Order: sequence, then structure tokens, then C-alpha cells
Amino acid sequence: MRKYAACRPRILVVGDLMIDHYLWGKTERISPEAPVPVVDVREESEVLGGAGNVVNNLVALGARVEVASVIGPDANGIRLKKMLEALAVGTEALVTETGRNTTRKSRVIASHQQVIRFDSETRQPIETATEAQLLEAICRILDRGIDTVLISDYGKGVLTEALTQGVIALARERGIRVMVDPKGTDYSKYRGATAITPNRKEASEATGIAIVDEGSLREAGFRLKEELELERAIITLSEEGMAIFGEEMRVIPTVAKEVYDVTGAGDTVIATLGFVRACGGEIDEAARIANAAAAVVVGKLGSATASWDEIIAYEAALHESTTEHRIKSRDALEETLKRLKAEGKKIVFTNGCFDILHLGHVKYLEKAKSFGDVLIVGLNSDVSVRRLKGSERPVNPEEDRAYLLAALEAVDFVTIFDEDTPLELIRRVEPDVLVKGGDYAGKEVVGSEIAGEVRLVDFVEGRSTTGIIEKMRKEPEV
Repeated sequence: MRKYAACRPRILVVGDLMIDHYLWGKTERISPEAPVPVVDVREESEVLGGAGNVVNNLVALGARVEVASVIGPDANGIRLKKMLEALAVGTEALVTETGRNTTRKSRVIASHQQVIRFDSETRQPIETATEAQLLEAICRILDRGIDTVLISDYGKGVLTEALTQGVIALARERGIRVMVDPKGTDYSKYRGATAITPNRKEASEATGIAIVDEGSLREAGFRLKEELELERAIITLSEEGMAIFGEEMRVIPTVAKEVYDVTGAGDTVIATLGFVRACGGEIDEAARIANAAAAVVVGKLGSATASWDEIIAYEAALHESTTEHRIKSRDALEETLKRLKAEGKKIVFTNGCFDILHLGHVKYLEKAKSFGDVLIVGLNSDVSVRRLKGSERPVNPEEDRAYLLAALEAVDFVTIFDEDTPLELIRRVEPDVLVKGGDYAGKEVVGSEIAGEVRLVDFVEGRSTTGIIEKMRKEPEV
């Protein structure tokens, strides 16, 4: 995936630009004037919205972007153009139309919840003269060399049937891919594009097919592909990923960890699909990466973007979420730690034999995890345990002990070491916090000079592996 981080494709975005305006605050009381919350505004911000969010996502990925759209001769239009220029986005095809309002959506956010939204906009179709002016500018841009055209339709009047068909025709004449994020129920104006990317609800409304199972999904997808003469139809399925309809239907799954806000997820999908395809990636790979990028942005609040570092980290975290992948060799652990430290994570380390896992172990590890973001457990190997505790130990082999530890919610990674002490391992990990048992009070802790700090955790009284073994020896056989 890192090869795409070095790619710099030229991409043209055509669509409805707008400003997303946010008022951030908190609410602790209800207005005496009406039964509505009073929001104490603490911060205000503006970002590009609509097709502008597609632009934002492309810039975050490293694309060289040109934009084609229409704004009004107003203060919002002036601000919007300056925001694009600040991103080094080409604005040659940004046309000003007299009598038109530049769209601005204002959202009030209190305690991570959207309270209300109010819009200022014009939804009427652009004028015929404006269409001609736009197409002329787009033609010049395409002739200079564009890898992919992305059409982002927000239903604000820029993408008339004449303009949309004109853009598709100009691109096809030059062999340039056109991908569309559609709007509305009549998709006829997108006929002849390379691909469209509606979500499940949009695809249902456009085809008149209620998508409730695999059969109806298949029917809707192929109807779109055939009726619109597309190379592919792509239906996004939220947390289920996306379905691609080419010669056959394929579903590319995804996993979103935690959803805060779906605003702009579709923009991220089409931006990432377009970027990867422009860089020579196959459609399945582009879909997988777009799924990961969308999962990153829905974990943020408001219109957001995903960088390559975030996408790569997300995919790495997915692999590490399984128990097997949380058991790391020393070298693999070092690679993971480079990423985690670059993200600013606080690393906690502890070690032990953890033979016959019991309540005391679990509570100890839970407390250790509370000291930071990531808990790494160094596990004594079987040969190490035998040297420390005698030939009858361990009771459970190192593979079993490592798997049980990795399965605990408090533990992020487990790595096995053969030495009598974890000193060399601690040198490799360089933890922010080193955790040992309370019995080390007043004693020297191995590796304390390497770690940022040392924390001691008291054991649970009456809980120990030795005690369990002794009890088992005393119990009469049945």
C-alpha cells in the first residue's frame, strides 16, 4: 500500500462545492424562551464541503487536483476560492455566476452531537452560458493531462444533464476514466461513465429495487451497470463494505471499529477509489483501500479526511485485532512499536511466567494497562521458566500461555523471551512505563534505567500459580 503514498496523480473534480461551517461548544441548560438547548460556543471552524470534501481527501492522499464548479459573487464564494488556493488546487474551471449563492452549511455541535444545521444556498440549475464556460475550461484542463475525472453530485444545480454528459463525452474521447458519486433518483445523466458509487439506499431509490438481501443487491447492481452502460457499478454497503458489479458481483468487506459521524464517508470512498485507480491499482485493491479510508473517517467527527499513515495504521490494527497476530516476534514487535510511538501512544511493559492464568494475573495486567495506551507482555519461554522455577514447570507450554495472555482485553501484544531477565527485550521496547509486582518495593527493577518510569502493582492476596499447584497436589484423586 505504501507505493500509493508516493504516487501523485492528476485528478479533476467536477461538482457542487460548498463550505462546511462548524460551531463547537457545550450545552448544560435549556433556554427559558423555548424548549431548546443553549449552546455555549467555544470554537468555530470552516472546511471545504460537498465536492470540496472530495478535493480535501484527494489532497490528503497526495493528488494534484483541479476543480470545476460554480460559485456565487459573494463573501462565501471568495472564502471558498481562497480555501482551494491554500491547498494548491487548480481553480481555472471555477466559474462565478451572477445571482447565485455559494452554498454554506452551518452545523452546531455540542458534546460531540449535532444539535442543528442551517443552510444558505442556491439549488437552481446553472445557466446555459455557465455550462458552456465550464465545459470550455474543463476541455483545456483535460488536454493538459488528467488521469481520472471524479464527478461529485450534491444536487445543488451545477451538474445539469448537459454539463454531466458533456464532461463524460470529453473524458471518453481522451480515454480518461470518469467515476461518479451520484445524487437523486434519475441516473440517466451519468450514462456512459466508467463507474458510479451510490450507497445502498441511493441504489434502491434509483432502481426501484428494495435491497434487502444478496439477490436484490445483485439485481440492483447489474441493472445500474447495464442501463447506464457502465464499466462497473459499485454499491457501498456501510459497515459491510462495498459490492462491485463488473463481469460478476464481488463484495469487498470492511470493519469499522467505532462510528462517530458518517458525514463525508462517500466523499472519502470515491476519492480513494479514484486515486488508487489513477495510480494503476486494480479495482478490488482500490475498493479494499477505500473501505479502510472510510473506516478511518467515520471514526472522526464532521467532514474528515484519511491520510496514508492513518489508512496503513488502520489496516495494521485490523490484523493485530486477532489473538494470533497479537503474539509477536521481537523483530515484528519493533516494527509495530515504531508505528505506535509515531502515533504518540504511551507504551507499558511488564513480564512474567504467567503459568496457570488466574484472577491475580488478570487484575495485575488490567492495572498495568491503565498506566498507558499499549500493554506489552514479555513472556518467559519454557526453558527460561525451567531455569527459574525447576524442572516441573511450566505446567502450560509457552504457546498456550502466550495465546491466553493475548486473548485478554488488557493485553495488546505478547512476545516470548529465553533469557533469565527481560533486560534485552526492554532495551528493544524502550517502554514509557515499566510495571512490576509490589514485592519489588525497595528492590532494583531490571530495566528501570531504560523506562520512563517504574510502577509497582500489588498482587491479589491468596492468588498464585504456586498456590494452585500445591492445592492440586493436596486434593485427593477421584
